[in-house]
Amino acid sequence: MTTTTPAPGTAPAATPATGRTARARRHPYLAALRTARGRTGLALVALIVLGGLLAPLLTGHDPTEQSGLGLAAPGTAGHPLGTDDLGRDLLSRVLYGIRTDLGVIALAVPLGALLGCLCALPAAAHPVADTVVQRVFDLILAFPGLILALAVTAVLGPGRLPVILVIALAEIPVFGRQLRGGILVQREREYVVAARVGGTSAPRALVRHILPNAADPLVVQLALSLTVAVFLEGAMSFLGVGVRPPEPTLGSVLSQSMPYLSDAPQYAAGPLLAVTALVLGLSLLADALNRETRR
Repeated sequence: MTTTTPAPGTAPAATPATGRTARARRHPYLAALRTARGRTGLALVALIVLGGLLAPLLTGHDPTEQSGLGLAAPGTAGHPLGTDDLGRDLLSRVLYGIRTDLGVIALAVPLGALLGCLCALPAAAHPVADTVVQRVFDLILAFPGLILALAVTAVLGPGRLPVILVIALAEIPVFGRQLRGGILVQREREYVVAARVGGTSAPRALVRHILPNAADPLVVQLALSLTVAVFLEGAMSFLGVGVRPPEPTLGSVLSQSMPYLSDAPQYAAGPLLAVTALVLGLSLLADALNRETRR
């Protein structure tokens, strides 16, 4: 058997395995979506998102329109999931509830992430600012999510805006501390020290070297925070301090189904399945992203 050696000055050819590993390291997010967890999570999230976006096409009923059917069984008079106690189509209320929930969390979580990251920049740059920002974060974290929700709605009243504010406030210290910790770690690395010795200014080193590497864990945190936001919005709607009725949300539909669980369990099945699929999908995506970014 003969073997070949690479010519002097040339790199050895990459095997398929090493090529796949190198590509996964360069594109960890795409690699995460190719895993079984990533594909399953993406499919579940896409299914729920499409259901909310295509709600007007998937159902011909107004989610707030009442009829004389009362609490009808699935399949009654063109209602695949039946109707609620007021005769409103359950399928349309679940689909439009998904749309409402997605609209709230898609605005609230990025807003909280942006504000948290903006707070982290001065905190990582100056000790006094760091002390002030950390005490503000401690104050926010001292309130559990539902207590914070009750405090905000006691001042502003129930509605869509208070829900967005509560979720954003809850996420500010989470993202702020995540980015602050990443900046403190990355700025002590050898490549940053070498860049500073080479004449790179501190702001330029922050933008070009530190932030791109410190921000990687934020993608995983974003998926986790979306999961928490689904629960928080659902809990606020369930308690009656969320989006105002008759606009449907998954939490409000589930809350209205509680008195009828024994007689009409299908009333709660729709919102429960939607929440479970969305939370499970986001959790699987977060787990897949976390595994790939840590390699």
